Amino acid sequence: MPAEYLAFTLGKEEYGIDIQKVSEIRNYESPTRIANAPEFVKGVLNLRGIIVPIVDMRIRFSLGTPEYGPFTVVIILNIGNRVVGMVVDAVSDVTTLLPEQIKATPDMGSTINTEHIVGLGTIDERMLILVDIDRLMSSEDMGLIERIAA
Repeated sequence: MPAEYLAFTLGKEEYGIDIQKVSEIRNYESPTRIANAPEFVKGVLNLRGIIVPIVDMRIRFSLGTPEYGPFTVVIILNIGNRVVGMVVDAVSDVTTLLPEQIKATPDMGSTINTEHIVGLGTIDERMLILVDIDRLMSSEDMGLIERIAA
């Protein structure tokens, strides 16, 4: 059965997340910093009365110093009953992948913990790193969902 993924870029890599987790895409605006938050949590935004933590995915994946430009966006996600924002370099498109287009994640010495990767989506010469955004955002090292729930 085909699945739809929102494709986005971080540096030179292209990633994909389940489109059903995305509620909106917003232009980047500097969030309000929270004291003692992990470096990858840029702060919070007030989104129509909801305080939303903002995670910078370049920092989270150790992809160098983020630069915020005209294509930088915040993807607003619904993870369980929580709302979380993630900063990415740019959004590409929505891509439909058939099961045969999704390859198993190779064993690689990546900076991204592969337990958060669903697989690699292939479309002709293009490759998307498919991220299990639920698992990533609720992982122990992120501590984000628990912190929101508290």
